[in-house]
Amino acid sequence: MIPEPIQNYLREHQVPFLRRPHPRAVTAQEMAQALHVTGRRVAKSVVVRADGALWLAVLPAPERLDTLEVARVLGVQRVELVPEPELGGLFPGCELGAEPPFGQLYNLPVVVDAALTRAKNVIFRAGSHEEAVELRYQDYATLEWPLLGQLTQPYRAMTPQQTVQLAPAHS
Repeated sequence: MIPEPIQNYLREHQVPFLRRPHPRAVTAQEMAQALHVTGRRVAKSVVVRADGALWLAVLPAPERLDTLEVARVLGVQRVELVPEPELGGLFPGCELGAEPPFGQLYNLPVVVDAALTRAKNVIFRAGSHEEAVELRYQDYATLEWPLLGQLTQPYRAMTPQQTVQLAPAHS
């Protein structure tokens, strides 16, 4: 169930949203599978500590956060992931691991991976492992005014020199 503060936040700001119930899914990729959508339309929230300040980083579900890229985007020296046990008090009423991307609601600045701007609609975890919200990316951007940048390691094709040779199994 989506916590009331999140629903109220969206309604008060007149952001149209669709509730998307789904079977329990802990990871963002599991949620994408449960909703039968590509992981590129599902955004996950990751809390980071950037030179001591907490930030909410939002990126596509299949991607991995690159702390060096985040540091570059934020103009800081050090970025580290905040361990899940430390998140308990940051998002009252939300399940641990189901952090919503609404930094304004939780007094956290937001940085978004630019890849999400290409999706017309985005699905976000909204405090629950069994229900998400879907809204237009543009509505989300207008609501949160996030900083944009590349937060993940760009895909690079491996050259023949980078391929890994596995040793043959011994019989």
